[in-house]
Amino acid sequence: MSTLEIKNLYASVETKEGRKQILRGVNLTVNSGEIHAIMGPNGSGKSTLAYTLAGHPKYEVDSGQALLDGEDLLLMTPDERAKAGLFLAMQYPVEVPGVSMTNFLRTAVTEVSGEAPAIRTWTKELTAAMKQLKMDPKFATRSVNEGFSGGEKKRAEVLQLEMLKPKFAVLDETDSGLDVDALRIVSEGVNRAKAANDFGVLMVTHYTRILKYIKPDIVHVFADGHFVKTGGPELADELEERGYDEYLPEGSDSESALA
Repeated sequence: MSTLEIKNLYASVETKEGRKQILRGVNLTVNSGEIHAIMGPNGSGKSTLAYTLAGHPKYEVDSGQALLDGEDLLLMTPDERAKAGLFLAMQYPVEVPGVSMTNFLRTAVTEVSGEAPAIRTWTKELTAAMKQLKMDPKFATRSVNEGFSGGEKKRAEVLQLEMLKPKFAVLDETDSGLDVDALRIVSEGVNRAKAANDFGVLMVTHYTRILKYIKPDIVHVFADGHFVKTGGPELADELEERGYDEYLPEGSDSESALA
């Protein structure tokens, strides 16, 4: 079993108005096989948490730790974090012109695992995963995300998840921009990858619709830069019905939080 433990994490970002602290004392423990849903209004810091864990240079850690099996991810470069077993599915996947999906994925798997997969085995596994995600085989030779629709980019993120087999996957609003069919296919891909490798999941989302497909063990409310409430799956239904107003800072409301 692996453990991801976030301890009293504070992080800031530089804005036009100056340096702004976004994360304010985040504490969380996730074990292998667990699915944690992180819900909350826009502007609360959920995506900041995801990108801080992954090592995005925009976000600066002020204090705290993020321990993966006892090793502090925050002291590692982004590629070292990936090799340690952390995966981030981005809310807005970037395009990488000139690099084919096949070359990108095989290079990434080689770097993470420490050895290049056998071509025959690799091709068979990649083809099978793409078929299950209902991706056209031609996408394997296309540049990474270039010209992909929003739904195709999200499927490509899940394809990476299936091929890289991390210890922990952070899914940053993987459900955003997906229609009903794409949501089901992407969710099935996440469930399939988890069943095969039993990794832990941190799933950032605003809505309960993805939770109908990817069943959380624990639901957290994230507001004002930290977790303000934790509960079981029923907490997501409460949030769907009542919203986030009661968890927002005094003097704020859902409309201002969305600004």
